[in-house]
Amino acid sequence: MSKAEKQSQSQAVRLDKWLWAARFFKTRSLCKEAIDGGKVMYNGAKGKAARNVELGALITIRKGWDEVTVEVLGLSEQRRGAPEAQLLYQETGDSIEKRERRAAEHKSFGGRIMSDHRPTKKERRDIKQLKRDIFNSN
Repeated sequence: MSKAEKQSQSQAVRLDKWLWAARFFKTRSLCKEAIDGGKVMYNGAKGKAARNVELGALITIRKGWDEVTVEVLGLSEQRRGAPEAQLLYQETGDSIEKRERRAAEHKSFGGRIMSDHRPTKKERRDIKQLKRDIFNSN
C-alpha cells in the first residue's frame, strides 16, 4: 500500500463520526438516529451513517424547526472544542437566510407554537395557517 493510499484511508471519515466531531449532535448514537430517521441529507440524497464524507460536500441537517445546510471544509473523527469544530464546516448563505426568515416568522407568530397547554381553537387555526405558509413558500 502506497503512502498516498494510507493517507486517503486515514482521512476517510464516516458521516455519523463527522457530525459528532463537528458538534451537531451530542452522541454518535443520536447522529445515527437522525441519519436513519431521514433528518440528514448528504449532497441532496438521504444520508447513510457509514458513508464517507468528502471535502466540499453539502450536508443538510434538520433539528426541530431548524434546517441547516453546511459545506464540509475539513475532516475529523475526533471531537474537540467548539472553536475547532466550527473550522470543519461553513453554513451556506441560503441556509442562513432561510433560518433567519423562519425565526422571524416564528417570532411574529408570537412564539406560540411550543406551549405548555393544549392549543385553543384559534391557536390550532394559526398553527395550520403558519404551516401552510411555510411549506408553500419553499
